[in-house]
Amino acid sequence: MRPVAVALVLAGAVFGCAREGPPHTSSTLPVAAAYAWRLPPGLPVPNVPPDNPMSDAKVALGRRLFYDTRLSGNGTYSCGHCHIQTLAFTDGRPRAVGSTGAMHRRSAMSLANVAYNVVYGWADPSVPTLEGQMAVPMFNEHPIELGLKGREGEVVARFSQRPNDVSAFAAAFPAEASPVTFSNIVKAVASFERTLVSGNSPLDRYLYRDDRAAMSPAALRGMTLFFSKTLRCSECHSGFNLSGPVTFAAADPAQPVFHNTGLYDIDGRGAYPPIDRGLMDKTSDPADMGRFRAPTLRNISVTAPYMHDGSIATLEAVVMHYASGGLKSPVRSNRVTGFHIVATQVADLVEFLKSLTDAEFLANPAFAPPK
Repeated sequence: MRPVAVALVLAGAVFGCAREGPPHTSSTLPVAAAYAWRLPPGLPVPNVPPDNPMSDAKVALGRRLFYDTRLSGNGTYSCGHCHIQTLAFTDGRPRAVGSTGAMHRRSAMSLANVAYNVVYGWADPSVPTLEGQMAVPMFNEHPIELGLKGREGEVVARFSQRPNDVSAFAAAFPAEASPVTFSNIVKAVASFERTLVSGNSPLDRYLYRDDRAAMSPAALRGMTLFFSKTLRCSECHSGFNLSGPVTFAAADPAQPVFHNTGLYDIDGRGAYPPIDRGLMDKTSDPADMGRFRAPTLRNISVTAPYMHDGSIATLEAVVMHYASGGLKSPVRSNRVTGFHIVATQVADLVEFLKSLTDAEFLANPAFAPPK
C-alpha cells in the first residue's frame, strides 16, 4: 500500500474509520487550544473537558501525583506502578496487581495516546472521560487497586500538610481559595495523562515526515499485509491511533466498538470464563459475550503479554491466533474469520508492528517520575 493511502487510513478518525457500529466522520480539523500542545505531525488536538482546562502547572502537579504513593490507601502504590513508561505505560504482567497484592482480572492498558479514547477500560461503554475512569482504580474493591474508597478525606489531608504540595495545587487551580481537594487531584492526574502522546514511531516518520529510511523493507511488506483485504487487521485497529474510533477537539461524536475475537468457547456456544465475560458483564446482553475494546497498537512491541487477560505471550502468537480465526462461535466477530499466512509473512507483519514503537515516547523525561 502506498504511503499516502496508508496515511489516509490512519487518519480514519478524521476522514471516517472502518468499524463495527455507527459511522463517524468529521470535516472540521481540530481548533487551536489555549494550552500549548506539543503534538507530532499527524495527531490532532485532544478533547479537554470544559471544567478541567489544561495548564502547565496542572500537568506538572498531575505528573507528581501520578507517581506519588500517597495516592493509595496504604501508601505503597502509585498510578505509575501499573503504568510504567518504558512499557508504554503498561506493567508487563498478564493481569494487573493492586496495592494490596490482589490480582486484577485484566491486564493494564497502555496510556499511550489515552487522550483520544472514546471510552476507557477494556469493556465499559459508560466511562467517556479520563476523570471518570480514574474512579475505577481508586475505588475498586473487587479487587482493590489503589484502595481509596472511603478514604478521600485522608488522602486530601496527606497533600495538605506540606507547603510544596499546597503551592503546587495553588498554581494548578489559582481561582480556588482551597485548591487541595480530591476532585482537583483527579483533574490534575487526568491532565497529565492527556499529555502522554506518542507519535514518533518509524511508521509516523515514514508517513508524516517523509523519512523513506524509517522503515525496513520487511516492515513495509508487513504494512501492506496489515492494510490488506485478506488480513483485515486495520478494520478493527483503524485510525491514527490504530485502535478504532477516537475522539479529539472539534470531532463529531464517535461510538465505542467492542469485538469478540474468538479467544474462548468454554461451553460450545462461545462462553468466556465467568471471571470476565467482557461487555456482557456490563450490559447483561448475551450478544456481548466476550466483546472487548481493541487497544491501540502503538508501542505494541513493549506491551506483552497480549489480549485482555495476557493469555497470548508474543506478537507471533497473536498473528497466528487471528490467522486461525480463533474459536468459532455464534458471538465471534464477523471480522475474525482467519486467513492464510506463511512464516515469512508472519515475520514481516511482526516487523511492521515493531515499527509502531516510539522510542522517544518511552524515554521522554517529561513523562518520567519527577526528581
